[in-house]
Amino acid sequence: MRTLLSLLNSLRKDEDGVTMVEYALLLGLISVVAIAAITAIGVAVNNNFSTACTSLSGTAC
Repeated sequence: MRTLLSLLNSLRKDEDGVTMVEYALLLGLISVVAIAAITAIGVAVNNNFSTACTSLSGTAC
């Protein structure tokens, strides 16, 4: 029983797992922001190409 309690206390005091979780959350947040930014830029570029194509040929491309 003492061995189990000492194991639980050592796991409670260990902060390596907490740091790893913080880095994982940070990476997830950065990924979401990057995907949103790339999607917004892609939509804007597509609209610009459509506008340029329409003005050059007079019809929708």
